[in-house]
Amino acid sequence: MKKVMLVEDEDFILQGIKYIIDWEALSMEIAATAHNGKEALEIFQENPTDIVVTDVEMPRMNGLELLREIRKLNSRTRGIILSGYDEFEYARTALRLDVEEYILKPINEDQLRDALIRAGKHLDELDRKKAGNMEDKIGWIRFLKGKLAREEEAKFYQMLPEIEEGEKVYAAIMKIDTDTIENTGGMMNILAELQKLGQKLKPIYLAPDTLFLLMYMPQEAQDQEILDCYGDVQDHLESSFGIMSFFTVSNAITEYEQLPTCYKTAQKLQKYKMLEGYGSCINEAHIQDRKSQDVVIDETMLRKMILKKDKEGALNYIEDLFINNLESEVNVEVLYQMSLKIAMLLQDIKMEYKLAQSTNLRDLSEIIEKIYQADDLLGLKAIFISEIVEIINYLHTEDSQYTPVVKQIMAEVQKNYKEDMNLKTLSYKYHMNASYLGQIFQKEAGCSFAQYLSNTKNGIAKDLILNTNMKINDIAKEVGYPDTSYFYRKFKQCYGVSPASLRTMKKY
Repeated sequence: MKKVMLVEDEDFILQGIKYIIDWEALSMEIAATAHNGKEALEIFQENPTDIVVTDVEMPRMNGLELLREIRKLNSRTRGIILSGYDEFEYARTALRLDVEEYILKPINEDQLRDALIRAGKHLDELDRKKAGNMEDKIGWIRFLKGKLAREEEAKFYQMLPEIEEGEKVYAAIMKIDTDTIENTGGMMNILAELQKLGQKLKPIYLAPDTLFLLMYMPQEAQDQEILDCYGDVQDHLESSFGIMSFFTVSNAITEYEQLPTCYKTAQKLQKYKMLEGYGSCINEAHIQDRKSQDVVIDETMLRKMILKKDKEGALNYIEDLFINNLESEVNVEVLYQMSLKIAMLLQDIKMEYKLAQSTNLRDLSEIIEKIYQADDLLGLKAIFISEIVEIINYLHTEDSQYTPVVKQIMAEVQKNYKEDMNLKTLSYKYHMNASYLGQIFQKEAGCSFAQYLSNTKNGIAKDLILNTNMKINDIAKEVGYPDTSYFYRKFKQCYGVSPASLRTMKKY
């Protein structure tokens, strides 16, 4: 709600203005009233308003003098002049003061409402422009990391509100799910909205999906109260824009020199997004009692399932490990240690069976990077499912010598996978009994011809999903699936995740 001050020395006119306008319908409220310019200025100095509607001729200080003084205090505030005098000099002075409207008495209700609407839009535009500057994001990051010289830090201190006596500051990092920010008009609108929430919150832009927030609270405020306040901000943005976010809040400070420590604390807590997920707001107390014991991984069993090409068993084991056995109260370091153990196991298998050079398989450094960039447990699980499926597929094709006819069929699948291929048509081509050809293929390839064709299509689709911006529907057609729904079913059977879920890994 935008705050409005009404200034008029005639009380009956003042009351009339209050009641002829449906302020709530304009998302505005009467925050203050005054009967002369001097009284209005004193009120404004204590509690600034967004819009001032003022008469011109008043005792002690007239309306034009009032707006001139307000301009010195706050260039954002919009002014609307009411006057019984149609004088050119008054109008010219109002124009110099960037007044929204000069309205002659008796007041026309529609004219005043239109002026208020224009003033509101003007304020929104000013807020968007201010937010759009987004200050010096690279400089802010270096400042928060403590990498600036003392004289360079001074300009950043000047950009921050003064910490009042009896006040303390809580810093927080707000990480936004990029999938939910696309329909908001961008970070500029989010920043503008945050600025409307009041003087106690200072947002600082760091990245397209990251804000650093400062909340100014009384000394007696408790940590849980701060979490609740940040939670209210989170809920407001979600309801207003539909964005999902994750807040990590530092301890209180009373001087800005401590901000780098706050930033480091809040940044360290961000890795708990993996366990907590978007929509959460946490501080250090939230994780103090987290368990740090290891989650037991049966590496021998997982290795056997992969080498036996038991895809279903291996994927079920990963599903059970990440989704069913991990408790939200576990320390996030346990999750990373568990993930690194699995990554090392997969690397050992690739090295032992000389699969490390296969183009569709990631090396250890790539997997580790993906682990630390994953947003949540589902994203982390998808990394390992994808890699295990690829290893099993390569083991099917790399561990035996094929007869010439099986080699020919495999080569034909690689070349013509888009076509409607089946064993019956191939048996005619190679002058063999279809049933016998199927038995040979199953024995040598380790899977049926239909499964081999499906794996080939899905492997190519996987590369297109991760390495291009093609639409999922177009990818389905590209690999020979005219029915997108059928493609989704076959792909999920192969990789354990849907094509759309796998694509989210691209942002990592």
